[in-house]
Amino acid sequence: MNPDKVLSPKIKEIVESLYSTSVDSKLIQLQKTKKEFAGDVTLVVFPFAKISKRSPQDTANELGEALQKGLPIISEFNVVQGFLNLVINDAFWVEQLASLNKQDTVAIAERAESTMMVEYASPNTNKPLHLGHLRNIFLGHSVAEILNANGNKVVRTQIINDRGIHICKSMLAWQRFGNNETPESSGLKGDKLVGKYYVAFDKALKVESKELIENWSNGNFNGVSADIIAEYRRLNQALSEKEDEKAKKTIDGKIKELANSQTPIMSAVKEMLLKWEANDTEVYALWQKMNSWVYDGFGKTYKTMGVNFQKLYYESDTYVYGKKIVEEGLKKGVFYKKEDGSVWVNLTDEGLDEKIVLRSDGTAVYMTQDIGTARQRFSDYPELNGIIYTVGNEQDYHFKVLFLILKKSQSNLAMGSLI
Repeated sequence: MNPDKVLSPKIKEIVESLYSTSVDSKLIQLQKTKKEFAGDVTLVVFPFAKISKRSPQDTANELGEALQKGLPIISEFNVVQGFLNLVINDAFWVEQLASLNKQDTVAIAERAESTMMVEYASPNTNKPLHLGHLRNIFLGHSVAEILNANGNKVVRTQIINDRGIHICKSMLAWQRFGNNETPESSGLKGDKLVGKYYVAFDKALKVESKELIENWSNGNFNGVSADIIAEYRRLNQALSEKEDEKAKKTIDGKIKELANSQTPIMSAVKEMLLKWEANDTEVYALWQKMNSWVYDGFGKTYKTMGVNFQKLYYESDTYVYGKKIVEEGLKKGVFYKKEDGSVWVNLTDEGLDEKIVLRSDGTAVYMTQDIGTARQRFSDYPELNGIIYTVGNEQDYHFKVLFLILKKSQSNLAMGSLI
């Protein structure tokens, strides 16, 4: 039920009771509360100020107090000039959802020719599912159900981010600090155990980074390349010249990033990633073992949620395809190589910036696998009319870049269908 249907008659009743006059229902103007204010529904109070013969602010406060007292669904209110913002309590929405769930009146449209793919969940195998994943799972599952009810053929999918520098961080930390701990010996779900060692890596990195910065500040640059020394000194000089705290914080962050990149543990994890991409037997076996723990943990969570997928994609497969696309694009001039060997795409003409697609050591980044995954999906399902990615809005820029790269690298791909 729309809360307006509950609010409107109650507002009419309260106004008439407070001011001893009859009220035309047309004076009750309810609208959605603006996002910058707390509330769900906003009542325009100006029409009632004439009746109350008080200021809009005082009238709004008086009506808010009476409504909160007389209607259990209102948990709180606030007044902005002549607008009364009402917060509807969670119990109301839960009750409405439960009521809808009991109804069996959803009409299923006849099956259409269109095929839609919906991607959701898409976790990393270096940590457990978190609240953001749950939000995307519930949202993606709901979108898939709606599309299905409207007659579309729906392919539910996820990309499992099972490789890369972040995955190697958990692996290296377990290798160094794990003492052969397993889900069975620890009593932890597999994904939680692996996440524990991702945190352990970060702690070790911070310790080494702090020590390195202390050494540099004391003039100890043993084994440090000339370009790194020059960059540290440039940043340190800039830090000393800045007075603005925000600017100093930004520069300090860059110094920490520089130090992080030079720590022994970061060098070790980069080496592990290179070994993984070279199919090193020991590293690959460790990767398979720890990923199996994570998949078991994910599976338990998905079972609890009632979630399933028709098709799974793995970054460990699609990054290879992505690298081939980048190699093809280099020959066609879609991408370009910098002096350090890294490969980039220039999107400044499209109002964006330059984006790396291969590191200088030849290893892939997230964008590389996303390029390969998108192309692979259209290859697997030529009938696809569109792909819906269920992600947080902080990834909007990433996907703008992805869609532009795909357009540039393959003109016959129906990018208008990628949603």
